Amino acid sequence: MTRQKLYALAAGCCLALLLAGCESDLSAKSNFPESSRGVVYQTGNVPDDTIFGKGGIFGDDDKDLQNGVGSGGGLGVNAYLWRASLDTLSFMPLSSADPFGGVIITDWYSSPDSPNERFKVTVYILDRRLRADGVRVTAFKQNLDTVNQWIAVPLAPKVTADLENAILSKARSLRVAREGE
Repeated sequence: MTRQKLYALAAGCCLALLLAGCESDLSAKSNFPESSRGVVYQTGNVPDDTIFGKGGIFGDDDKDLQNGVGSGGGLGVNAYLWRASLDTLSFMPLSSADPFGGVIITDWYSSPDSPNERFKVTVYILDRRLRADGVRVTAFKQNLDTVNQWIAVPLAPKVTADLENAILSKARSLRVAREGE
């Protein structure tokens, strides 16, 4: 026999075994649920049997916030720090935002007042609790030189500290507005 015929014979045997393993009794009772989700919604009861558990991906935020957690069940970070970071950086275009990993990366931003310099910021939210050390900011600055090339410029550590303090201040005001003092 040639190799081609051997391969065809092997493939045919595998297919036959695969089909033989399938259940042929079409009258067997299905394991699928009898009711559809639409019927549950028509009764006014929203199902909580999602693949993400009760409350879905982000959990029961009201319950979490009342318990002092301050973050959704699915978020890996503090919800106040997350929201405050997005609000603080809202003037910059976002490149990516990962609420589960707690990383926000902006795209380069040039102020209309100074188009020859641009900034990029990355925010890391490090904790599920609202803490002073729960957020870390890194910032980058570039200036345009005479041949239209962007050149990296060192940024004073005060800039990142000021951004962290602005985020923490906004997060605290969000928490006070939501939960009270």
